Amino acid sequence: MTIDIGIQASSLATAAAPPRLHEPPALLLATDLDGTFLAGDVADRQQLYQTITRRTDIALVYVTGRGLEAVLPLLADPTLPRPHYIICDVGATVVDGETLQAVQPLQGAIESLWPGEQPVSSAVADHPGLLRQDVPQQRRCSYFCEAQAVDRELRAIVASIGCDLLFSAGRYLDVLPRGVDKGHTLRALVQYLGVAPGRVLVAGDTLNDLSMYREGFNGVCVGEAEHGLVEATRGLGHVLHAQRPGCGGILEAIAHFDLLDARTLAAEPGVPEGKSRLVIVYHRLPYEETEVDGRLVRRPHRSPNGIIPTLLSFFADGREGAWVAWSDRSPDHPDYQSHPAVDRERYPRLRTALVPLDEADIDIFYRRFSKEAFWPLLHTFWERAQFREDHWQVFLRVNRAFAEASAAEAAPGATVWIHDYNLWMVPAFLRELRPDLVIAFFHHTHFPSADVFNVVPWRREIVGSLLQCDYIGFHIPRQVENFVDVARGALPVKTLARTSCAPRFLTYGCAVGLDRYSHRIEAGGREVRLGAHPVGLDVARVRRLLDTPEAAQRIAALRDSLGGRRLLFSVERLDYTKGTLEKLLAYERLLETSPELHRKISLTVVCVPASRRMVIYRELQTQIEQVVGRINGRFSQVHWTPLQFFFRPLPFEELVAWYAVADIMWITPLRDGLNLVAKEYVAVQGASKGSGIVLLSEFAGVAAELKGALLTNPHDIGDLLTQVRHAIGLRRHEARSRLRQMYEIVCHNDIERWGREFLAAAERDAVVGASA
Repeated sequence: MTIDIGIQASSLATAAAPPRLHEPPALLLATDLDGTFLAGDVADRQQLYQTITRRTDIALVYVTGRGLEAVLPLLADPTLPRPHYIICDVGATVVDGETLQAVQPLQGAIESLWPGEQPVSSAVADHPGLLRQDVPQQRRCSYFCEAQAVDRELRAIVASIGCDLLFSAGRYLDVLPRGVDKGHTLRALVQYLGVAPGRVLVAGDTLNDLSMYREGFNGVCVGEAEHGLVEATRGLGHVLHAQRPGCGGILEAIAHFDLLDARTLAAEPGVPEGKSRLVIVYHRLPYEETEVDGRLVRRPHRSPNGIIPTLLSFFADGREGAWVAWSDRSPDHPDYQSHPAVDRERYPRLRTALVPLDEADIDIFYRRFSKEAFWPLLHTFWERAQFREDHWQVFLRVNRAFAEASAAEAAPGATVWIHDYNLWMVPAFLRELRPDLVIAFFHHTHFPSADVFNVVPWRREIVGSLLQCDYIGFHIPRQVENFVDVARGALPVKTLARTSCAPRFLTYGCAVGLDRYSHRIEAGGREVRLGAHPVGLDVARVRRLLDTPEAAQRIAALRDSLGGRRLLFSVERLDYTKGTLEKLLAYERLLETSPELHRKISLTVVCVPASRRMVIYRELQTQIEQVVGRINGRFSQVHWTPLQFFFRPLPFEELVAWYAVADIMWITPLRDGLNLVAKEYVAVQGASKGSGIVLLSEFAGVAAELKGALLTNPHDIGDLLTQVRHAIGLRRHEARSRLRQMYEIVCHNDIERWGREFLAAAERDAVVGASA
């Protein structure tokens, strides 16, 4: 028995208010995907996509032969408008485009007509010439075959089980529920939504789309459509045969049928182009701001962060550039400038483009959402992550503001270099605003594996945004490959090229090692290039500090205070990812089990506290303080305190002295993107001709690069204990040999090399990609 699902749906159309469309749209665009909505000239695609996105009275319906699973990757592409509805499986599936839930009662009516996959596949199993397609599909069975295979016998078999055949493009065969195809399902949806048929435009390019035109809607066969479709629709007054392919043909049809005001089809005014050939997008300003006598004063950063001076160095030759960063100062502040100069003498053509954020935005965007949702997840503590949709909306709004500021600064074809996870969504917005730009992204934090990252509710949007980049850099190969695995779970990814990790990186020698990684992939029709670029150190700055008389005095005073004891030293921020508590428990066990080490060793830990507004660290601080008190209470003796703990930052000049006298640098993060402290210690020890030992977590990114370090598993207190004992007993000649190897690595791969190599790779690869 054949049931017309259009009639059935029509009779029930008033039973429930259709979701999302609260009033009839001015236009319902029902379009095929491949060769139609995903095709055409870049300018035509952008014009159509922006028109749909900009207007709230346009309903978009994807109508495709793909299965729903194969449509999901398109929803991760931020350059595509999100459809209101999706009709897929050649009409056998109809879902809401936002929730991806079935549209009822339409889907139920189709389901009632389907005999089931196994009965269908069994019925045609013995018919010659059919090859089952290995693609996602529901309520249909799809095959490859030649035209002669679709004979009278096959038609009779299919009819006997209550199904229809659809053969298209000379090789695709679909067995569908009787009376179900793209056209019938679209008619049912149009009636369900209460849309006037005259406001509907259908668009396609293959014979597979013919059923949509037979429903009498306004239609367009886009340019370069399949010959069979063109012939089948020739002479139909409601069908336009467009000249331009893809989106260009759809734009022709909208104008031809007068479906929208022509003025709305004009390309959205472009973002004003700037003059900067290089735009740095970083949440941190390139200078510090402070008030002196009521006046705003800008001065160079006093922190040892070498990244900012390195990025600034690209503008020292007079290169026209912009640095996009947030400002917590209101535009109403008397000293506020939207584009202050950074340093007119050293960087005469570099200016800052400020993104003003109020305190509420900063609190949610950075202190709460970034640190409570993404930070724990990135470091594999996914159970600590807190995801809130309202915070995500703030995150999107801030990222959009950064993208708009960047787009306004960039010259045509300029390179925009975006930094870190706080700005994950900037590439998506920026590609939409300025498709001409070279977009590069460097991920400063660890990037986790797919089984961890996939708990993020917005993972497809984030991955889709990052894949708008031309080049993406991570610290080490393992993080690159983790990203590729995550991307592969969101959309089809093809690896175009892989490269060996050796000799620069460890392969099987640590937990974050890898032998080969993907450095060119294709995803969503775009080629994206990837690289491993561990951040380096400003070694020259370390040497200059060591050469000062003040440094010599501090070092001598510290050595004198140690009284010949061996010093274990640690520097980290207060964070559960840093393994501070685990290290202290291992040290306590060491003192318990090795009384011969009492009075011969001491541990000094510098733990930089978080902002007072970061409440998530208060419990951890309390736990650490309790363990510190317990250790000193149990083991302290006259003239010997086994543990010194500084809950405050030390100036870098003082840290250099501590690095110089420390025998063992004990760095045990449970997970870390890189860890520059290890490199700082190596630089000081190497420059001062020391023999210091680096005892390093194998879960720190730097473990894959810093050959010569002693590696330990901080998740295993037994291994922590074993390796710290090994470090204490290591012979001096072996320690010197290990240090020499590490010092060579740190000096060669310094911060300047990191910046040059990343930017060269991003811009070189962009040129290669453009010419391919």
